Amino acid sequence: MLTKEQAQQLADHWINAWNSHDLDAILDHYAEDVILVSPIAAKLLNDPSGTVRGKAALRDYFSKGLEVYPNLKFELIDVMWGVQSVVFYYLNQNKIQAGEVVEVDSTGKIKRVLAHYNG
Repeated sequence: MLTKEQAQQLADHWINAWNSHDLDAILDHYAEDVILVSPIAAKLLNDPSGTVRGKAALRDYFSKGLEVYPNLKFELIDVMWGVQSVVFYYLNQNKIQAGEVVEVDSTGKIKRVLAHYNG
């Protein structure tokens, strides 16, 4: 079971990695068999399912995202934690609210992501 402190630490490290634009630091948070579902992935990958499967595909998607959004920056608003999941609630570089529900495996790596946006 995750603790509140573990959830906050994961969120802080995740935000810092994204804000540094360090792809390896970002990917370090994810499991090899990760599944991500996002409307941004649907748009950038021209795939209506918005689904990215596996860390290699995630690397390609995130790399493209960092290229398309060179001013990408996240501001953490709140962190919500569950038994094996965390919600990162943040503002992106365009001040659009976002929430990512992430499930973590037994090693603390993110294994599933459901991304949501307001706007």
